[in-house]
Amino acid sequence: MDVLGRARQTRVVLAAAHRNHDTADNADANLAAFYQRCHMIHDRPEHRRRRWRTLLGALGDLFGGPYT
Repeated sequence: MDVLGRARQTRVVLAAAHRNHDTADNADANLAAFYQRCHMIHDRPEHRRRRWRTLLGALGDLFGGPYT
């Protein structure tokens, strides 16, 4: 049985993640190398928070301002 001949290659992408989600904070202690999937999992709560903030900020009239 040729196990190595049947093995498949996988491309792994590393991404630099900001631990505190502040992209302006590039201190070594704030940066981590995550696999791309792990980086997205790490950022998921922050992405949700920003999405809701954007949605709630956009609820309003272009000329009249936010809906009450």
